[in-house]
Amino acid sequence: ILGPSGCGKSVTLKHIIGIEKADRGRVIVAGEDMNVLQGKALSTLRKRIGVLFQSSALFDSMTVKENVAFGLRMHTRASESEISARVNECLEEVELSQSEEMMPVELSGGMRKRAALARAIAMSPDFILYDEPTTGLDPHTANVVGELILKLQNDLDVTSIVVTHDMSLARNISDNLALLYGGEVAAYGSPDEIEESENETFRRFVEGKL
Repeated sequence: ILGPSGCGKSVTLKHIIGIEKADRGRVIVAGEDMNVLQGKALSTLRKRIGVLFQSSALFDSMTVKENVAFGLRMHTRASESEISARVNECLEEVELSQSEEMMPVELSGGMRKRAALARAIAMSPDFILYDEPTTGLDPHTANVVGELILKLQNDLDVTSIVVTHDMSLARNISDNLALLYGGEVAAYGSPDEIEESENETFRRFVEGKL
């Protein structure tokens, strides 16, 4: 999902997980209308969705292991040994092994993103939502995060929805792009389709004129 600041990209993610309700229209996730879903049914669906927040949103007072284990302890009846094994699996998946006892303050920006991503996949979600996953990262680290998104896509067979301003990332990881502008989807299709269509709004966005 692409678009200029303030166009509703992050708000779209909030609608998908049911934090906000649409004023009109419907938001359908896995066949469920998020405008009417509530209570236990909403909680059950949310467990199928992992979220990587723009700021990573790690708990500063918890170790990496405790951060990754948080959802498992809150929402499952897994034993501590099972949780520990799952945490190790997730950290290995994001190439952050041997960091279990580190505190968030000890992590680089890229490591914080990876730790937050390990937490997002801990519950074995069907969907992962990424809110500006490369914001604040240097180009090399941003490329690493992009490669990691594709790796998880292949390894876990999840549906990924990525909000970003990073056109390089968008081209590298996307099956389809949606450009939001003026309260509507101004362009939609594969990266090649959109770029070859000469869509005026998309061109202006890429040139930084929106």
